[in-house]
Amino acid sequence: MLWPLIEERVNEVFAAGKFSHGRQVAAWEQELAACTGARFAVGVNSGTDALMLLLRACGLQRGEGVLVPAYSFVATASAVVLAGGRPEFVDIDPVTYAMDAACLESAVTHASRFVLPAHLFHQMADMAALGAVASRCGLTLVEDSAEGIGMRQNGRHAGLHGKGGVLSFFPSKTLGALGDAGAVLTDDPEVAGIIRALRHHGRLGPTLGDFSAISTETDVPGFNSKMDDIQAAVLSAKLTRLDADIERRAELAAAYTERLRGVPGITRLPRVVPRPTDAGVSTAVFYVYLIEADDRDRLVEHLTGRGVGTEVYYPTPLHLQPCFADLGHTRGDFPRAEAASARALALPLYPDLEPHQVDLVCDAIREFYTGKPT
Repeated sequence: MLWPLIEERVNEVFAAGKFSHGRQVAAWEQELAACTGARFAVGVNSGTDALMLLLRACGLQRGEGVLVPAYSFVATASAVVLAGGRPEFVDIDPVTYAMDAACLESAVTHASRFVLPAHLFHQMADMAALGAVASRCGLTLVEDSAEGIGMRQNGRHAGLHGKGGVLSFFPSKTLGALGDAGAVLTDDPEVAGIIRALRHHGRLGPTLGDFSAISTETDVPGFNSKMDDIQAAVLSAKLTRLDADIERRAELAAAYTERLRGVPGITRLPRVVPRPTDAGVSTAVFYVYLIEADDRDRLVEHLTGRGVGTEVYYPTPLHLQPCFADLGHTRGDFPRAEAASARALALPLYPDLEPHQVDLVCDAIREFYTGKPT
């Protein structure tokens, strides 16, 4: 049972009486850096803030273009706006759902300064190909690796293939807190230093665990994006189970694939794309088990009626979101992203899911398409 360890760590927070930006956060940053191989891990209050702060720390200037995938959670692009930049959308690889390198090269404009791929669902984007384009075009590469805990490519953890990346610890993530929390990963000491200042109102010097730091000088206008110590304590406890949880997710994903292969109406099952530079290191961590399905929305209704929860990723691609209407995109601009938005569906996947529950989900899907559960 994990709860006794969580309770022990949380009790330490109450005993110390420092509930935000304290010693638990400092300890958690060291543990996270060791886990990912990052030189620096900086805890903040959400994955969205992590993206915004990373872009600011890497030098994004107002109005500069940031190339982002047209298919992702809205924060991938909204963080660009919050950091002062302008999203420039790129279509996706239909297998990995990540930014396509060929599409990236054709999308670069005179205003482009950054490229921000997102790693979605169970594997990373092709970072070698994207990095090559970024290098040729003089772009700074940063990663929306919010879903990427445990994912590696060519032996390097997600978020460490450019200037930096981020992690989200939203409760549903592979490593989730009991509320919002996030982190920036980077090997660049200057980037790490700027983010440490920005997260705490722009204050200079070390501030973690230091009550007197509220009186230190403010170098730049910053934000209140400090991580809560209770979340750090919870994450520290749950980190001890991360490898086991990842393994369990892989087992459940394999069970889904075995049961759903060949079911009429299921047009795509998850596939791990091998990377020739991986040197035997797996890139797959099943945060989400995503299928593509005919008549998806009616399938959702059918599964809901059978007591099966699902999630549509993402019903509106980013270029068609109302908040980006001023960018002037219309339907048809990014066809692969639009196709995924119309067909993709995530099935239940979490470490406590039981094999018989996987069977129930698969039986309900088969029943929808064939009229028979088996």
